Amino acid sequence: MRQALTAVLERDTTFTGDFATEPYEAAWAGEARWFVNALGVSSGAVVRMVTQISPDGLTWCDLDGAEHEIAGPGLVAWPVSHFGQWLRMRGTVTGDDPSATLRIYLTAKS
Repeated sequence: MRQALTAVLERDTTFTGDFATEPYEAAWAGEARWFVNALGVSSGAVVRMVTQISPDGLTWCDLDGAEHEIAGPGLVAWPVSHFGQWLRMRGTVTGDDPSATLRIYLTAKS
């Protein structure tokens, strides 16, 4: 039987610059997907996000360099595969008065 899990890594958190989610150990999973729900993004702000991987949960590198953007309220998602042991998301909010309130979910399936 396949296993599945949804982890809420950020809940209604407001970011104003660089950020990273807490690491999540997902070695048991064969696939994963990020869901980012932008509840509010200040005018002219853009949120850029990248999946990062780690062998130990301490040192990080970008998985594939694919960058995902949000420039307004809404939901975006992208799949993650071949990630090994640990996952997290690195992001930044840019603009004249950067601010974004986000919910970030990581779903994983064996």
